[in-house]
Amino acid sequence: MTVTVRRLARGEVEARIDDLAALRIEVFRAFPYLYDGDAGYERDYLTTYVKGPGAVVIGAFDGEALVGAATASPLGEHHGEFAAPFGERGLDIDDFFYFGESVLKEGYRGTGIGVRFFQERERAAREQNFVKCVFSAVVRPVDHPMRPGDYVPLDGFWRKRGYRRIEGLETHYSWRDVGADEASEKPMEYWIKEFDTST
Repeated sequence: MTVTVRRLARGEVEARIDDLAALRIEVFRAFPYLYDGDAGYERDYLTTYVKGPGAVVIGAFDGEALVGAATASPLGEHHGEFAAPFGERGLDIDDFFYFGESVLKEGYRGTGIGVRFFQERERAAREQNFVKCVFSAVVRPVDHPMRPGDYVPLDGFWRKRGYRRIEGLETHYSWRDVGADEASEKPMEYWIKEFDTST
């Protein structure tokens, strides 16, 4: 398997909006997100990464097929729900580079692409002179009825990349779960990595 991982130019992001939307819907349908996606909403959401001057999209390609993607932008350019808890705690949102999604088709996992997604987004953060990278992740109860028996949380993977949970900081974001009639709010926790600037 030969997969190319690279940053997309802004025009490519626009041209690939439908592919990116379909990828998010496919991957986030699984636990823990259980997202019953909507293509129209996805296109609107993804325009954040077309319009934001600091936004980046990293694509993973098997030939011409988009099999994975990761996004990031300055926190101040992202959706307000994700920035609000920082302001409420007295933190300057302009200090943080926010990682959005990291989605990869199942057959390509475990091959190092997820590591590359973090490396490329951290490189983008450094290019824009950020020293703090953050992302959020949904919190599901351990006894959730749709939790697969073999599910392994990504906490260990994130810690290996140098990230730690920000205790007590959370937001809420709403979407419709698979099998649900209406959208509902979910708690989202935050993880952070600060670059060493002493060297």
